[in-house]
Amino acid sequence: MTATPHPDRARGDLFSPDCPTRRLLDRIGSKWVSMAIRVLAAASPAEIRFAELRRRIPGISQKMLSVTLRDLVADGLVARRVEPTVPPRVHYRLTDLGMSLEIPLAALRNWAEEHIVEMTASRSGDR
Repeated sequence: MTATPHPDRARGDLFSPDCPTRRLLDRIGSKWVSMAIRVLAAASPAEIRFAELRRRIPGISQKMLSVTLRDLVADGLVARRVEPTVPPRVHYRLTDLGMSLEIPLAALRNWAEEHIVEMTASRSGDR
């Protein structure tokens, strides 16, 4: 089933060299974005603090998590709330737009997990 674009909504064109859709796909195609969206979706509608997010995403550095979250907040996919404490407590949650991204990302993650053995074998010439 193909989604029909909303008639009042502008639509990007992936094949246009100047279209920001290309940059967006680069961002949301990141493994860190996929993992962060998954962790936040699992907690939804609750918020998660930065340290808990980092604990739930094995291998991500503090800097990479900061950059990833900053981009997701800028894109409107994640909401950030800061408690004015010392040190500040920062909480994150998915927005409705972010939750709408979890479905296609989950499908992509599932596909990758299901086919990784075949693809690894193909790359190593074991076919």
